[in-house]
Amino acid sequence: QVQLVESGGGLVQAGDSLTLSCTASGGTFSTYTMGWFRQAPGKEREFVAYVRWHSGYTYLAQSVKGRFTASRDNAKATVYLQMNSLKPEDTAVYYCAAGIITSARPMRVDDITYWGQGTQVTVSS
Repeated sequence: QVQLVESGGGLVQAGDSLTLSCTASGGTFSTYTMGWFRQAPGKEREFVAYVRWHSGYTYLAQSVKGRFTASRDNAKATVYLQMNSLKPEDTAVYYCAAGIITSARPMRVDDITYWGQGTQVTVSS
């Protein structure tokens, strides 16, 4: 069983930056691809980014490309989502996730085996 613990959410102003962290433990978490999803009120959960533990390869959703960066620190078993130039439409609960994906494409909810508890990000205008 893999556990994912997120931190770093909060209330910021438009244009600000924020970094989310997700620390993994238990099971064979390093065999999974680590994803970030978000869910705004009344909307479906959507893919944001993923990062692979071994290669560090990242894939970002088009909506955040150029503003967000995904990374990992293997020694700390932690993945990060660096969010710059935040916009009010980035307001959502952000979830860390561990799943299986074998090609370079957006992760889907049904790719995910484990979810973090979620952390709220609110961007005021």
